Amino acid sequence: MKLLKKVLEKDRSGFITLIAEEDEDMWHVYNLLQEGDNLKASTIRRVVSESATGSTDKTTVRVTLTIQVETVQFDTQAGMLRVNGRNVVENKHVKMGGYHTIELEKNKSFTISKPEWDIISLERIDEACNPINSAEIAAVVLEEGLASICLITSNMTIVRQKIELSIPRKRKGFTSNHDKSLVRFYELVYQGIIAHVDFNIIKVVILASPGFVRDQLYDHIFREAVRTENKVFIENKSKFIRVHCSSGRKHALQEVLQDPTVQNQLSDTKFSREVQTITRFYQMLGNDPSRAFYGYDHVAQAAERGAVEILMVTDGLFRYTYLVPFEEMLLTITFQRSKDLNERRKYIQLVEQVRAQGRETLIFSTLHVSGEQLSQLTGVAAILHFAMPDLEGESDEEVE
Repeated sequence: MKLLKKVLEKDRSGFITLIAEEDEDMWHVYNLLQEGDNLKASTIRRVVSESATGSTDKTTVRVTLTIQVETVQFDTQAGMLRVNGRNVVENKHVKMGGYHTIELEKNKSFTISKPEWDIISLERIDEACNPINSAEIAAVVLEEGLASICLITSNMTIVRQKIELSIPRKRKGFTSNHDKSLVRFYELVYQGIIAHVDFNIIKVVILASPGFVRDQLYDHIFREAVRTENKVFIENKSKFIRVHCSSGRKHALQEVLQDPTVQNQLSDTKFSREVQTITRFYQMLGNDPSRAFYGYDHVAQAAERGAVEILMVTDGLFRYTYLVPFEEMLLTITFQRSKDLNERRKYIQLVEQVRAQGRETLIFSTLHVSGEQLSQLTGVAAILHFAMPDLEGESDEEVE
């Protein structure tokens, strides 16, 4: 993300002009936009004109519009962001109050105006504009006949391709069909890696599976790379690491990312810190539950008494929205925004309170497996630096 201009007043109102340069930037913008914000951007508008004879002509024109945001749609697979709202600045092609949907484009500037820029929004812009936070991890989670090729950034886990192929069972004396199907499956995965992994950006490629499937895939990849003289794969062979996991499905990524070999590779990343912390939280929930709490009421009481060591919050709580998946594997999602901003402010105040005490706060992305886990625990949890057994007796908040 590139920051072009930032003008903020003393009351925190103002505007910021940005350029989105990659797919992850669109995710950041999606999280920045709130209902009631103004968005100014270049867009395409279909215009109907009528001649003197009464005939009509439809044309498309490029215009710059300013709309007041009502709904936002984000497609992680295509990296597309669509923003719908009413026009609030007079334009000869769109009347005041007329509806329009802006599809934000990469490498074109846009401006977001807000009545209040809170600390969470400003920190997200700082994070998005920091080049250190770009994607550097690819992972292939697989079992016989099923594979997911994923790209992992500091804020998103994107399934770029899911591969499914029926593998016949081995039968005594008849293994050729099984073996041929496996070779075809490994070749499909290899071609998927070629299509979706850019070794100029990616520093690590994780191959994870139960049994020996990952080793067989690894052997196939480099056997084919040598046969076809694929120098890119041969030169980047050291970037591949093989890790055991219990399943070939996407949810096994959490298990994969806890592996010490992987953690060593990711030791300096924000995402690695999140994985380590949520793992520690679950361990403490089982072994020392008076120091691990989730749900707003419990965590807020602990913060009030200065007991929080690490606060964990999902970014979804700052959107305070409802997730409606259109198609699970494509990760195409739409959010309907709440008109009540009190919930967002409540969690912002909690973050600010814990930070004021000098404690650590982590904001988890709901597009990461660790963020999905935290969402199942109401989206907010805390590790305490001293035990508070009196909180345990109170009823837990309902897990959504």
